[in-house]
Amino acid sequence: MADAAATDAHLPRWSKALLVIGAVLLALVLLLVLFPWDMLRGPVNRYVSQKTGRHFEITRRLDVKLGRTTRVLMDGIEFANPDWAQDRFLVKADAAEVDVHLLPLLLHRRIELPLVKLTKPELGLQVEPDGRRTWALGSDTKDEKNVPQIGAMVVDQGTAHYVAHAQGADVRAEFAMRREAAGNPASLPLQFKASGRWKDQPFNAEGRTGDVLSLNGPQRHPFPAEVRLTADSTSLRANGSIANLAELDGADVRFQLGGQDLAQLYKLVGVVLPNTPRYAVAGHLTKQGEVWTVSEIDGRLGRSDMAGTLAFDQGGSRPSLQGQLRSRMLDFEDLAPVIGIKDDPAAKKAAAKVAAATPAGKKPKKPKDPNRKVLPDTPLDVSRLKTMDADVRIDASRIVNAKGMPLDRMAVHVHLKNGLLVLDPLDLGVAGGQLAGSMRIDANAKPVRVQARLDGRDLVMSKLVPASKTMRESIGKLQAQIDLAAGGTSVRQLLGSSSGRLAVLMGEGEISNLLLEFAGLDGGEILKFFTEGDQRVQVRCGVAAFDVQNGLMTSRALLFDTTDTMFNGAAKINLATEGLDVYMQARPKDKSILSLRSPLKITGTFGDLHPSLDKAALAKRAAAMVGLSAVNPLLALLATVETGPGRDADCQGIMKAAAAPRAEARVEQTAPPVAGAGGKSVPVPTSRMGAGPAPGAEDKRADASADKPRTASAREELTPQGTPKAANAP
Repeated sequence: MADAAATDAHLPRWSKALLVIGAVLLALVLLLVLFPWDMLRGPVNRYVSQKTGRHFEITRRLDVKLGRTTRVLMDGIEFANPDWAQDRFLVKADAAEVDVHLLPLLLHRRIELPLVKLTKPELGLQVEPDGRRTWALGSDTKDEKNVPQIGAMVVDQGTAHYVAHAQGADVRAEFAMRREAAGNPASLPLQFKASGRWKDQPFNAEGRTGDVLSLNGPQRHPFPAEVRLTADSTSLRANGSIANLAELDGADVRFQLGGQDLAQLYKLVGVVLPNTPRYAVAGHLTKQGEVWTVSEIDGRLGRSDMAGTLAFDQGGSRPSLQGQLRSRMLDFEDLAPVIGIKDDPAAKKAAAKVAAATPAGKKPKKPKDPNRKVLPDTPLDVSRLKTMDADVRIDASRIVNAKGMPLDRMAVHVHLKNGLLVLDPLDLGVAGGQLAGSMRIDANAKPVRVQARLDGRDLVMSKLVPASKTMRESIGKLQAQIDLAAGGTSVRQLLGSSSGRLAVLMGEGEISNLLLEFAGLDGGEILKFFTEGDQRVQVRCGVAAFDVQNGLMTSRALLFDTTDTMFNGAAKINLATEGLDVYMQARPKDKSILSLRSPLKITGTFGDLHPSLDKAALAKRAAAMVGLSAVNPLLALLATVETGPGRDADCQGIMKAAAAPRAEARVEQTAPPVAGAGGKSVPVPTSRMGAGPAPGAEDKRADASADKPRTASAREELTPQGTPKAANAP
């Protein structure tokens, strides 16, 4: 009975204790809820100013809503910047609402602000190259722990000034909210205008965005935006959304970009692109991780069009570019700055002035300059080849304005790795035919090293030099082989230091007979031209093969054989000085009178050629004419009679010897057919490399052995008699 009484007495005491505790907690809650937080405004201002080392003040009223995520309401706020900053205030606003996660702040001193709302703010944001930031809230502005993690920011209207010297950035922005559109995730209620410098380039921008900006982590909804930007001559219009603004991940943007020069984008975004004429391009931009992708490209570069897809990966040790570009028409003038060809407006203006002053129907005669250089000497800028890698395919279906080059189309696979640029395969449409192979450019070498290995097939003669009327009326196809290696900083230096082999081969065709007769000064055949008109002569074969050593081209074989005349000679061409020394000897196959045939010499430079006839040979003919005229004036004509001692050359043998081994099989298809039974020609069967001569070819080679072309060494040229003599390189 006593125990029961004690128990009954004890229970009320616990109940009273619980009631007291509950009452205290309730009082504390009521106190916290009803606490006049504004009384702490002064102490809070002093405490924050002391801890941060800069002025902080809540100017009108303070209120706090406690919880795991505590909400701090400030009516009027001023928070100064450090002394080293340009702007006085980090933030100055009519009102601010800041959510704070208490546990990370109390346990780890980590400042997490999931939401910041500002009313009419003025923001002054600045970051220095040494890591100091104005928005770091501790006395040490380099310490990452003092940088608040802001989840989302909402503003209505105000201004912002951002300065980052390391980025060359000094940006001022104004923004304002359209209240009627707020709350709709798909709307663009916040309008803005910005101007200043980015990457030290002036720019202006304006547009619209969403109202809730997530600065850390993904957006609750993708952040929409419309932007119109101009930077110098570059303009951008874009609209789309970004899922994660902090890392620009999940970008999905449609854009239109235009400007004077693609290379200017390197200053703005760091993407290496060549110098170009004015461009305009539209496309679809996305970003996943470190990979930016531009698809549905539709643009113009000068007069050229382009389409395709490009992907730029910033994730590796070196940025890389991959993709494919296609063009229906490529204007070669748009690529002139890339390959070092100058576009001289002053020269064009001077030429136009001369043309305007010239009477109609008369062409101005250009004065010859023996020192004029033809090969481009503009320095090739290869420094950017070391800043990124690339794997891009380029296909141009049609090429125009190829600077006098008979370039029709282009397809190339561009490989760039660690400063080594490889174009393989390289497939060019040249003069109705094909020039294919590979090229290597090593930007790591000093000077830059270039290697080219190219084969030309079915190059149409009439298209090779379209400005020449004689060539336009010629019929025939050429084969070519180029194996060269060089070093230099311009096209002229590269050619002037090149070494290797070069060969051009021609099979059957037709060429102007007048050209051949003038080359040999055959007066009788020239008279036929005036009475019967020019007639094309059948070409059996042509060979021009050179060994190249340090820019000096020395002929290995130089032959042009027609049914009328065989031309045999030697040549030296110095690509470093642009000098040349060519010696061609004509051996006619027909009889003619009034012939003063003499070996043809061409000297001078690429910009100032000097063709002439061998004076010694002409002197012999003249002496014979004088001697015979002393006996009888009519006998003087005997010295001009051409008996036609020339014979057909062994075209197939000479072409196989001149060609590179890899082209030997093609030579048999290019060379003229050999004579068969009854005098009829039969085609030469295609054989594998190293196979013996075709049946019936041995006798023909034996008959033509006397007329095989002599090959001059690096210090020799052919004399009129066909024997070598010493000569200096041009």
